[in-house]
Amino acid sequence: MEFSVKISDFQKNLMLNICDKDLLGKNIIQDQLNMNISKSYYGEKIIEHKEAKKLLKSASVINMVGKNTISLSLELGVGSEKSVKTIGGVPFLIVFKM
Repeated sequence: MEFSVKISDFQKNLMLNICDKDLLGKNIIQDQLNMNISKSYYGEKIIEHKEAKKLLKSASVINMVGKNTISLSLELGVGSEKSVKTIGGVPFLIVFKM
């Protein structure tokens, strides 16, 4: 299982943008909502499952999109299932760790 990520520093915290690799570059539309899963936001590098787990555990701010990404995050206890939203059948979740 592969993921696409971009890592940055946000107010001295690790910010992780992560999505399922197969969603990279797609545009998801539902009603008036439009989510662009852009290479500039999510596409810095492709990583494997093990590295994704490590990053999800260590990041303070996480923007995540995709069934595999969300499933892994919830499995690790990062985020809450009730906070997961969907656009066009694609789940997304934003987590801020305190």
